[in-house]
Amino acid sequence: MTVIDLVYFDAGGGHRAAALALQAAIRQQQRPWVVRLVHLMQVLDPASRFRRVTGHHPEALYNWRLQRGWTLGLGVELRMLQRLIRASDPWLVRALVRHWSAGTRPDLVVSLVPNFNRALGRSVAAALPGVPFVTVMTDLSDLPPHFWIEPGVDQRLVCGTELAVAQARAAGVDAHRIHRTSGMVIRPEFYRPTDESRPEALRALGLDPTLPTGVVMFGGYGSPQVLRVARRLDGRQLILMAGHNTALASALRRLERRAPAVVLGFTPDVQRYLRLADFFVGKPGPGALSEALQCGLPVITFRNAWTMPQERYNTEWVEQQGVGVVVDAPRDLRAAVDRVLDALPTYRAAVAAVHNRAVFELPAILERILRQGNDHPASAAVDWARAA
Repeated sequence: MTVIDLVYFDAGGGHRAAALALQAAIRQQQRPWVVRLVHLMQVLDPASRFRRVTGHHPEALYNWRLQRGWTLGLGVELRMLQRLIRASDPWLVRALVRHWSAGTRPDLVVSLVPNFNRALGRSVAAALPGVPFVTVMTDLSDLPPHFWIEPGVDQRLVCGTELAVAQARAAGVDAHRIHRTSGMVIRPEFYRPTDESRPEALRALGLDPTLPTGVVMFGGYGSPQVLRVARRLDGRQLILMAGHNTALASALRRLERRAPAVVLGFTPDVQRYLRLADFFVGKPGPGALSEALQCGLPVITFRNAWTMPQERYNTEWVEQQGVGVVVDAPRDLRAAVDRVLDALPTYRAAVAAVHNRAVFELPAILERILRQGNDHPASAAVDWARAA
């Protein structure tokens, strides 16, 4: 029995979504593996001491900020967090070693989280000698130092862009330990065809099927930015995704607009609503952009002082691929939407040229790694154990 552990956390939701997507693809391909989801924060704080002291889980504080749009300063906080994590490295490794040693030994450990890969890699080497450690980057690029790629760590890397591959090489990762996919991991549901009638579905939502329709989404936890976009595009028909943010949903429903709009709370059927639209407006998160493109939508996204550091390259990638427009602020949205709609066939052709099959490519990559095993020299593995 082959056991694979997928390590994730809930900061932002994208890492957990990637873990669930990979688990679903493995199941869909009928691989004879047992896949276990490992919530990193529950391993590091099983007694929830942080929540008892602060009243919140660590990830909840991050998601709370995203929900309120308070992203300014996250770059500074990220560097502070990275320094704290490195200072806590011995404690983190010990906690992870206890976890790996307590249960059924996995045959492969896969990380879908940034920042903690140094500790994860060292703990695997110490507690699970011979077990490969793989990091699947869920961002289009790394944000060195100590974000995804950890020089000197016994780490295999799965990269979804050529830039990420180049960054891994520049960090000294051996070429045979770098695995390229065609994009970001998104749920298999986004690839399933639908026979739903778009005009009928739009009418059922109270929308006009003859009007261009935009979908506005800023993550599963919502953001006040959705309200700003709705106000700026009050003359455009919109599907407004509020996620878990009930206060935002209420504010959107009270908004007076010139064009029809529908407000949706959290839904697992994001792909259905994306397929009903003609264009996407949202934050430049790697998952959201990839989902929109898979559903055939040109994207309009933002790059400014509030853009999270790890998402800045995503806006450059959008421009390089010609799949959308990047704006500085909501005041630029009307012109951006006009630009996309005026050249919609051109943008749709560019979107159609993006062939992302990463979620289906990953199981084959993991199978190759399992067959090869951990090819790190035995002496180096001993050194890793001593270092931990």
